[in-house]
Amino acid sequence: MSAPVDAALLGDLIHAADADGITKHVVGAVIPNAEGEVLLLRRAADDYLGGLWELPSGGVDAGETLTEALHREVAEETGLMVTTIETYLGHFDYLSKSGKKTRQFNFTAHVTHESDTVKLTEHDAHLWADRREQEQVSSVVRSVLATWREEEEIA
Repeated sequence: MSAPVDAALLGDLIHAADADGITKHVVGAVIPNAEGEVLLLRRAADDYLGGLWELPSGGVDAGETLTEALHREVAEETGLMVTTIETYLGHFDYLSKSGKKTRQFNFTAHVTHESDTVKLTEHDAHLWADRREQEQVSSVVRSVLATWREEEEIA
């Protein structure tokens, strides 16, 4: 499911997550560049799920909206500034390291200058991944990327 991002959608997403017993909210960003590559980050080997390539993502703080969290998390993890959040690309659920029922809400996001140097703070590597390289991610993130590609083809 993809949809334009507005306040009503964001409220519906949180309400549905709460109804499903989700106790932790996470946001993820599909950040494409002009060549159609997507920014992926690799978790440090000694971290939870170490070595996993993933989207820039992170937890939503108390009192923060999904879009506020997305702006903050992308800046914290990459040093890049989100200029627009284009579409909602769907979600997936998982158990966090602490055992919390977690939902990751994924969005297409554009940044000021994707060619700027990525400044990592929590990961040990980054990659502007072409379609083949995008296969390194988990199956749930591959599904999010497939939805993003479908949206790009329609646009």
